[in-house]
Amino acid sequence: MITKPKGTYDIYGVQAKYYNYINNVFATVCEYYNYEFMRTPIFEDSALFHRSVGETSDIVSKETYDFKDRGNRDLTLRPEGTAGVARAFIENKMYGDVAQPKKFYYMGTMYRYERPQAGRFRELSQIGVEVLGSDSPIIDAEVISLAYRLLEEMGILNVTVKINTLGDHESRENYREALVKYLEPHLGKLCSDCQKRFATNPLRILDCKEDKDSDILKKAPSIMTYLNEESKKRFDQVLKYLSLLDVDYEVDTHIVRGLDYYNHTVFELVADIDGLGSANTLGAGGRYNNLVGFLGGPDTPGIGFASGVDRLMLVLQALNKDQEIARGLDVYVMAVNEEERLTALRLVQDLRWSEVKCEMDTLDKGLKAQFKQVDRLKARILIILNSEDLQKGLITVKDNLTKEETKVDEAEILDYIISNL
Repeated sequence: MITKPKGTYDIYGVQAKYYNYINNVFATVCEYYNYEFMRTPIFEDSALFHRSVGETSDIVSKETYDFKDRGNRDLTLRPEGTAGVARAFIENKMYGDVAQPKKFYYMGTMYRYERPQAGRFRELSQIGVEVLGSDSPIIDAEVISLAYRLLEEMGILNVTVKINTLGDHESRENYREALVKYLEPHLGKLCSDCQKRFATNPLRILDCKEDKDSDILKKAPSIMTYLNEESKKRFDQVLKYLSLLDVDYEVDTHIVRGLDYYNHTVFELVADIDGLGSANTLGAGGRYNNLVGFLGGPDTPGIGFASGVDRLMLVLQALNKDQEIARGLDVYVMAVNEEERLTALRLVQDLRWSEVKCEMDTLDKGLKAQFKQVDRLKARILIILNSEDLQKGLITVKDNLTKEETKVDEAEILDYIISNL
């Protein structure tokens, strides 16, 4: 028997309802914020991710799926969404559009070769947004607010935005120098990955999963001490706007994000939910003003965030959201002979086109078996067709909650069903 690859999974049944629910809520919220949908290829030129994400990042050094195609081209399955959106922005010359900034949302699969665990897979589903063309702190607050409201809309409460700033280039370099000076005497006590990062990107050491609780990192100097006035003022503005938008935030100077292209605002959304452990981080993002220029486009500021759908599904299940998400059937239409099936088929189509979720028997089951099917599907309303009633222009409707039965004129059945749902 052929089985699915390690680190992947099938989505069906209740899982499919969660999956569709998250994506539908996300798309609706993004449309309210005037974000436009974008889809980028699942595989791209390897150079796009290796350059933008960074050769020394964990994603590129350990996790990307790289391969050569039959034309001997180096390709990579996308490990994240931002670089592809930036590439599309440049390639399609969106920077020349008079309508700026460009605001996009995306949803789709990403691929990372990492150890599978709860809420983390090798094929992962991700949702995210990117805004290109505005350096305003208001846009920072808007993107964070969108992510925050998305979780709220799904009923995930007790969420805190943990936020930090990496400052501008000057501030970051000053901090890097101070961090290197502090960490150097302690290097032997850090993990092997941190020792490698020390020479390539020491800020990433603060983001280490293995050493994050060590006293060495807890006592590391704060970037706030090294911010120049302009960076400090910008960060204060972002915090002011978040307060205005009623976003619950907490400044956390150890948040640096793991990718090379971030500067200024970086953030994570953390939920206070028992039993989730590290899986309580439900989204993250930040500003990347140098990415578009680095990829060959004009200097263009950008900011975005992404959330893992797999992890959101895990959280919604932990919160027992099954009843809210797994909507049952609105109407089940029962018929046992050809005359009744003709009426049932037409009625089911009319109901579906009226946005009513309905079903009918297609396996020639008897009435007893159909009643059992109604119970399995948790139908709200039952329509029972019989030839005698149809000759009189009547249809029997049963409310499965109250168990009351009513004879309804066939010409009025659609209005009756819709008004009673």
